[in-house]
Amino acid sequence: MTKQQMMNDLAKLIDKNNIFMDELLKNHTYTKLGGKADFFVTPTKVEEVQKIVQYAKKEKLPFTLLGNGSNVIVRDGGIRGIVLNLKQFDGIRTEGTKLIAQSGARIIDASRYALEKCLTGLEFACGIPGTVGGALYMNAGAYGGEVKDCLESAIVVDEDGNVQKVLAEDLDLSYRKSNIAEKNYIVLEACFQLEDGEFDQIKATMDDLTYKRESKQPLEYPSCGSVFKRPPGYFAGKLIQDSHLQGKGIGGAEVSTKHAGFIVNKSNATATDYIGVIEMVQKEVKSRFDVDLEREVRILGED
Repeated sequence: MTKQQMMNDLAKLIDKNNIFMDELLKNHTYTKLGGKADFFVTPTKVEEVQKIVQYAKKEKLPFTLLGNGSNVIVRDGGIRGIVLNLKQFDGIRTEGTKLIAQSGARIIDASRYALEKCLTGLEFACGIPGTVGGALYMNAGAYGGEVKDCLESAIVVDEDGNVQKVLAEDLDLSYRKSNIAEKNYIVLEACFQLEDGEFDQIKATMDDLTYKRESKQPLEYPSCGSVFKRPPGYFAGKLIQDSHLQGKGIGGAEVSTKHAGFIVNKSNATATDYIGVIEMVQKEVKSRFDVDLEREVRILGED
């Protein structure tokens, strides 16, 4: 199937103004890395998401879900087929002590909305840059809290294009992991069960966590955030620091001198540079401490 045929087909499913051919994905990732997507689509309705999923399955087309690109690296060759982005699904509302957020909303904004409504339970997310959908995908967490602590349920589209409600306990949420990828779910909406709290107390907690984040993390450079999961009994950043890797890199990518758990795009790095630094760090830490560092960040696309 030619790209023009795909464009014609997709234009029958969603507004053509929300279909982008050969879209440069470096414009949609926090690392500022990544080649082109054959098609980058941003539907506005649930029915459109269902139709796109069904179309991709019927035509056996490669299909990738991309949030706001905060915890992914897209390779320099880009991504074939359809890249689905739900940035236009960004609504947030409350029903009593429940906070319902669409998957394209930033989890930071959900946390701030909870503050406005004097609801406690999402303070930990005030510095996590990903979307709500991405936060569920990896059971995002920080400073002692994680999504599984307060998630009640999610509305998803399954691999056949059906919409269903899934309870939190059925998502197999564990450290930086869920079964969302395994089940081929596309999260549309999440429901968090929070509790009534005091505005000043919630804000003080969020201000403290924001200060810790801004003072310790290299936010002045593009990065994918924390690169590695915490190895049992260790801290990834400490192992990398003790391996004397800070400031070392490949091309324009290097291990942050501010926080060893981060790799930054310091000067027009390529995805190949960035991935090369990840592999260098893994090899050195294994050599020095016999510890395997497992990536937290996902790598997508082709070289």
